[in-house]
Amino acid sequence: MAGRLLSIGECMVELSQAGEGLLRKGFAGDTLNTAWYARACFPSDWSIDYFTAVGDDPMSNEMLAMMDGAGIGTSQILRIAGKTPGLYLITLKDGERTFSYWRDTAAAKKLADDADHLRAAMESAQIIYFSGITLGILAPEAVDTLLAEARRAKASGKTVVFDPNIRPRLWSNKNYMLKTIEDGARASTLVLPSFDDEAVHFGDKDVAATIARYKALGVENVVVKDGPGGVTLAFGSTPVVHVPSVKVDKVVDTTSAGDSFNGSFLASLAKGGTPSEAAAYGAAVASTVICHHGALISPNLLPK
Repeated sequence: MAGRLLSIGECMVELSQAGEGLLRKGFAGDTLNTAWYARACFPSDWSIDYFTAVGDDPMSNEMLAMMDGAGIGTSQILRIAGKTPGLYLITLKDGERTFSYWRDTAAAKKLADDADHLRAAMESAQIIYFSGITLGILAPEAVDTLLAEARRAKASGKTVVFDPNIRPRLWSNKNYMLKTIEDGARASTLVLPSFDDEAVHFGDKDVAATIARYKALGVENVVVKDGPGGVTLAFGSTPVVHVPSVKVDKVVDTTSAGDSFNGSFLASLAKGGTPSEAAAYGAAVASTVICHHGALISPNLLPK
């Protein structure tokens, strides 16, 4: 059955190591990465759209052209005169990445300033996806706007999906960060946390504690990603299920492991797969992605 997924967040200019002191330019960001893998894995009769704010500069034009070329809809993206996208640099060591950011004046920080435009974009989607990074780049009043619209969408029966994706450097203080992450979860029907983040910032002792905490917030469906430890699913009142990860010989780049899982997991559900089947497919996609350089790999490389 055809539908529309709307991913909300920030796309940035990505610079990565290209060898011999050179840098490779691309475009990425957690919610854009998820939209990319959703487009690669969803049925062709589904629309995958992105919602953000960009500038009116050549780099913003190039960014939108990249999305259009990938089949990701851009018609509702805001254009803000005089603004530019944010930028980040990836440094890799043993497959693990570190990031340096330049995003303080990025256009995406204004993506929720026009509540009517945001609502119109969300009303035309069946699945709405956002993350803790989406919330972390916004001013408090814009956070309130986005969460109010997410709650409205949830109340109307839409599937609202939230990846906490906790990044402390985006937040003014820890208490506000944790409260806002919890508010994002409350506004959602499906939460996709990564256990390592939850353990560090919420103090969860194990995956079961993460599930229990989000269930206590009223989240109906929780899928906890635990890297090599696999995925644990708590859907509705059904028994908790564990799905193992897919082993790989050599990890090259984990930049988009969680994002690719999210996009392919949602695609499998949309095709009628069970949560366990969707998690197994998401794990297979993520295991492929981490064997290649960069956040976005060719859809032709992904398992069918």
